[in-house]
Amino acid sequence: MKKVLILSTALSAVAFAAQADVALLSWGGAYEKSQVEAYNKPFTAETGIAVNTSAADNPATPIKAQVEAGNVTIDVADVEYADAVRLCDEGLLEEFDDSTLPAGADGTAATEDFLPGALTDCGVANIVFSTVYAYDTSKMKEAPKTIADFFDTTKFPGKRGMRKGAKANLEMALMADGVAAADVYETLSTPEGVDRAFKMLDKIKKDVVWWEAGAQPPQLLADGEVAMTTAYNGRIFAAAVAEGKPFETVWDGQVYEYDMFVIPKGAPNKDEAIKYIQFATGSKPLADQAAWISYGAARKSSGTMYPLYNDGKTEMAPFLPTAEANLGNALASSYEFWVDHDTELNERFNAWLAS
Repeated sequence: MKKVLILSTALSAVAFAAQADVALLSWGGAYEKSQVEAYNKPFTAETGIAVNTSAADNPATPIKAQVEAGNVTIDVADVEYADAVRLCDEGLLEEFDDSTLPAGADGTAATEDFLPGALTDCGVANIVFSTVYAYDTSKMKEAPKTIADFFDTTKFPGKRGMRKGAKANLEMALMADGVAAADVYETLSTPEGVDRAFKMLDKIKKDVVWWEAGAQPPQLLADGEVAMTTAYNGRIFAAAVAEGKPFETVWDGQVYEYDMFVIPKGAPNKDEAIKYIQFATGSKPLADQAAWISYGAARKSSGTMYPLYNDGKTEMAPFLPTAEANLGNALASSYEFWVDHDTELNERFNAWLAS
């Protein structure tokens, strides 16, 4: 019996050793921390497969470069929805079989349990995140309340932080100029609508500090470099709750969307990558991530499983983009629009920035 036990243990050790590590490319900061705690550590404990995480300002960029160069070192990447669709259309991602995903915690099949649009040919959504704006309450005499306030440097003086790119900025500019959320993409699909958005950006251009990485906006606020900044909602939550910063989120005019897990074409450890995505996008891991950052889960069954924040006292639901109170004037980012117009609008943006 003892020999059998020793042999079994030895075989298990060999099986674990034979499994390659998973190289995960994500976004760094508080978001990466949430993935490490909710996904990576439990996955390694269950499978013996280590997860090595690295960060990029936008993981879609190195994926494209690596696949086109035929030198792929990334197994799994976390990318924005429009990038997942675009990279898939360009043949740069492995297709993913949705039928291999685990059922929801309540037994619902994965294809029914994920939120609408959360499963694509090459991607599996994990979170619903939002681009919002925030301010330092200790430095504002009057609290801004609307997206129009962000663009009003007369009533609310001071520098503004904005992500260096067209996406979300153009949508927010139009909503600030009075365009209803339901009409934003119809408006932005016309030359006149694009001009209108850039005219709003013109109003604050000289006051903008541009950021590129998600960890930058909270730091800009903390350092007093800006009075307000657009940011990913989870980054502001982490700074306010985990670090005690006097930051307040303004949900009016938020632009929300999915982030997705994808596997680059030619990933060296594709089998392990599939196992990782299957585990990480289960009901419980997706819900558990909210204990570390205020992003909503892409599964319906996760909605009843949200834990308290890791401080043991903060209810997470009110801080999620999908909370009813936060959706009053919210816009679902259109991946169809950005797949079609990303190149031309970013060329226009870069030319505008340089002028």
